[in-house]
Amino acid sequence: MATVSDRVRNATTKQDIREVTTHFEGDKGILEVQTLNAWYGKTLAIKDISMSIRSRTITAIIGPSGCGKSTFIRCLNRMHEVSHGGRVSGSVLLDGKDIYARDVDPVTIRQRIGMVFQKPSPFPTMSIFDNVAAGLRLTRLWSRRGDLQEVVERSLRQAALWDEVKDKLNQSGASLSGGQQQRLCIARALAVAPEIILLDEPCSALDPAATLKIEDLMRNLAQEYTIVIVTHNMQQAARVSEWTAFFLLGEMIEYGKTVDIFSRPKDKRTEDYITGRFG
Repeated sequence: MATVSDRVRNATTKQDIREVTTHFEGDKGILEVQTLNAWYGKTLAIKDISMSIRSRTITAIIGPSGCGKSTFIRCLNRMHEVSHGGRVSGSVLLDGKDIYARDVDPVTIRQRIGMVFQKPSPFPTMSIFDNVAAGLRLTRLWSRRGDLQEVVERSLRQAALWDEVKDKLNQSGASLSGGQQQRLCIARALAVAPEIILLDEPCSALDPAATLKIEDLMRNLAQEYTIVIVTHNMQQAARVSEWTAFFLLGEMIEYGKTVDIFSRPKDKRTEDYITGRFG
């Protein structure tokens, strides 16, 4: 997939350039991964990953435990580098600019690329309201209470949680059920207006009913956000994603439309994994 700069460079007239830039202003959230490697100390965790993640789609990353899935998505918002011994080579382009460039602030990247972890992690000493507002206060994106109230409500509505918590916003976030806590964490990520949301096994600790709510939520959010989900659940990947990448031993074996990966994989290893022969 050509970057914005590539398309502008190939445009021949001012009108062409206007059309290209206007198109991409409404199509943010494109990630291009180029020859990405990641280490923990001397251990190579992922090797030479190259892929384009399309805007406003759900991309599933599947593969057995230890194959590098979580490491990969942690590289997409520069969280891997805070791991002990974590380092990266290669490029991750967000809307055409390398997030690992020297002049790029990692905090800004993590605002634009939010992350929700496997285990629901609300701040236990904070209220539901303050959990959602935490990122806003930390980054000082909003300083007035009225703005905070508006953004907190909007984020909780986007996370399909508002109706369940609107009368108890002052209660602890830890008082919610597991599924509600995970949607609270999603609301917290949404509050800082990211372009991309990374979900690392977001349903692994949830019951089937809560899982379905999260899956419905992902489909709705994909109308506005680019979503990348790591999942061990083959049925979940098939249900929610449009694109799927299969990882094995730190390498990306196959990447394509989900329907093709699950119905006519090109690599025997992909077929063996999705049919349960290993993993």
